[in-house]
Parts: sequence; structure tokens; C-alpha cells
Amino acid sequence: MHILHIDSAVTGEDSVSRKLTADIVARLTSKNPGATVTYRDLNEGVPAIDTEWYRGVRLAPENPTAEQQKRIDASDAYLKELQDADVLVLASPIYNFGITAQVKNWIDQITRAGITFRYSEAGPEGLLKGKRAIIVYSAAGTPKGSELDFASGYLRHILGFNGITDVEFVVADRLAMDRDAGLARAKEALDNLAA
Repeated sequence: MHILHIDSAVTGEDSVSRKLTADIVARLTSKNPGATVTYRDLNEGVPAIDTEWYRGVRLAPENPTAEQQKRIDASDAYLKELQDADVLVLASPIYNFGITAQVKNWIDQITRAGITFRYSEAGPEGLLKGKRAIIVYSAAGTPKGSELDFASGYLRHILGFNGITDVEFVVADRLAMDRDAGLARAKEALDNLAA
């Protein structure tokens, strides 16, 4: 088993999502002693896609410019980490009712036509099949599944669009209202996760 562990919170050591992803990875590796882990902290910076990205990555010129090659190399690195993973453990703290900019940038980097999905006569088909995703959803005030939650449905959809349909959530929400109850819900979800 190979695990891709991704954090994205800007709150550093105080982050609930970071603590929960670390706990998930520890549980997975203890039950699967031969497991390997690749760690990526998106808070260190994930470039947004732009015109040079489009010209280099999407249009794939034979002789990319130096700037285009930088975009290609970065995008390919994010993509390879996900392709190599059997399990994705993704921290998704909720800021302003949605996913973080860092997570969105990562999604834009890895969602690539012909590689992670393709269009057929039957419609889009995800190509990253056979992978499992465990998403830590942490929020001060946005209850998962509520009309204010613009993150969990999107994450389930975009991962499925890319072929990852085995998606589970570990939820620590409403932390600003009742932190202990939110953490208790997360612990219960952790205890029910299949290793």
C-alpha cells in the first residue's frame, strides 16, 4: 500500500485537520506495516494554473519554453504522486464555506484530460480507478452536508470525475460552536475507518 498524505491548513500545529490526517496515516501504516507514505504540504505553495500552464501542460508543445517547462514539471510531480498512491489522505479545512485555495490549485494541477479523465461517446470517464480517498473535513462553523457546505460535494464529485469513487469523510465540523462534540464525531469516524 502506498499512501499520499496531503495537508493544506494555514494554521500550522494548531490545525485540527493536520492532527486528524496524521492519525489516519498512523492507523493505516500500523495495520499495513509495509505501507509507504508520500507527504505533501500544500500550504508550502501550489501554483495556480495560468496561461503558461495551459500552453505548456495542456497544449504540450514539442519544445516548451523554460517557463512552460517549470509548469509542466510541477504539474507532473503532483500528478505522479497521486497516480502512485493507493490511498489518498487529504486534509480539507473549510475556509469561507469552501475548500482552500491550495486544495483547489492542487485539483487544477492533477485534473488532466487524457491522463486522469477522458471524454468518450458515453461522457466523461475517470481514469484513476481503484484508489481510495479519505478526506478530513474540518470546519469552525460549516456543518458538512448543510446548505453552507460547498466543499464536500465538490470534493466527492471531482475525485469521482477523475476515477476515485471510494471516498470517505472524517468530519470535525462546528468546532467553534462545540469543539469537544466536533472532535468526538471525528474520533468516532476514525474508529470506524477500515484499515
